[in-house]
Amino acid sequence: MDCNYNSESEILNKFDLSNIVIDENILRNNYVKISGTISEELKPSHEIYNEEFFSSRIKVLRLSNFSDDIPLTISKRLAQSSNIKIGDIVTLQGQFRSYNNFTNVGSKLILTVFVKEIEKLKSSFDIKSPNVVYLNGYVCKLPVYRVTPFGREIADILLAVNRMYNKSDYIPCIAWGKNAKFVQNFTLGSNVKIWGRLQSREYQKKINENETEIRTAYEVSISKIIFFKDQNSNKT
Repeated sequence: MDCNYNSESEILNKFDLSNIVIDENILRNNYVKISGTISEELKPSHEIYNEEFFSSRIKVLRLSNFSDDIPLTISKRLAQSSNIKIGDIVTLQGQFRSYNNFTNVGSKLILTVFVKEIEKLKSSFDIKSPNVVYLNGYVCKLPVYRVTPFGREIADILLAVNRMYNKSDYIPCIAWGKNAKFVQNFTLGSNVKIWGRLQSREYQKKINENETEIRTAYEVSISKIIFFKDQNSNKT
């Protein structure tokens, strides 16, 4: 079922995923392609299984001329072979991943684009698809539907997307308008496919009675969504 009455093949063609040649698992469950300007120097992040990783950020321009500042995770090997640096204009392919960062005040969900491929561009005129996300996952938190004071309908859902080695990424997604109406009745375990874009959004977090803090949230803004299956029923 598709709330926008487009077939899945039409959506795939719109986002031009036919020429993807990277890991099949990325295309099947979790795929990100973003283009923009590297906005932060690479710095050491962590090491796992004797492989080092760097963190950075990419500034991705919207049609409204507002920019989304998206965090990146890049292996040392890929960073060295591509030789990217701050100011470079690039197209990146990979996955949108989540990690739990445990601190002395609890755990925090860290979201980042795990980069698999890097292509340097000569200029911003070479950017064709600046911000594309595809996710195939399961609703793991009941949607929260609301209407703004201006009458705009919004719904938030949290999607669990399977990864290799029995891991999952937990991806916040936001729907608007008729998409928000469509997702508000999703049940836990519903299998859905989502197409959209990554976005960053600032918000105020109340620290105590007298203090607030500006923080940044990262989420997938939904353009298209297909209800594929509810694991609690036989319907598809």
